[in-house]
Amino acid sequence: MGVLDHLSDMFDCAGGGSSKLKKKKQLQTVEIKVKMDCEGCERKVRRSVEGMKGVSSVQIEPKQHKLTVVGYVDPNKVVARVAHRTGKKAELWPYVPYDVVEHPYAPGVYDRKAPPGYVRSVEDPQLSQLARATSSEVRYTTAFSDENPSACIVM
Repeated sequence: MGVLDHLSDMFDCAGGGSSKLKKKKQLQTVEIKVKMDCEGCERKVRRSVEGMKGVSSVQIEPKQHKLTVVGYVDPNKVVARVAHRTGKKAELWPYVPYDVVEHPYAPGVYDRKAPPGYVRSVEDPQLSQLARATSSEVRYTTAFSDENPSACIVM
């Protein structure tokens, strides 16, 4: 390795020097579940995140207990800040529309506390296995179905 190779490696911006540069955060939409009972709670939650660096907009849906933050922010830092500043339990939005889930009323998916039209998001493989019906369950449920022409006549 010659002197020129060594100098070109030292001053090469495209290669190893890029790891030292700070990565810019991407624009994200962070949805958080925070219990809000009154307008004072809403104001407290709004003010806790409005002053954060990188926040573009804050939207609150009090009936769903939902806070939506748009900006160049880290989701975990937003949740931690809301929890610290308000003293309330805050978590990332755990719900998805029930149309997205295969079996919305399966154990582990259905949540009575969820807003109307939403069920709990299932990313745990054990819970998703519970949400899928086995072949024997399908066989037993179709045996007593009205759509099955060879179903049990006793029904």
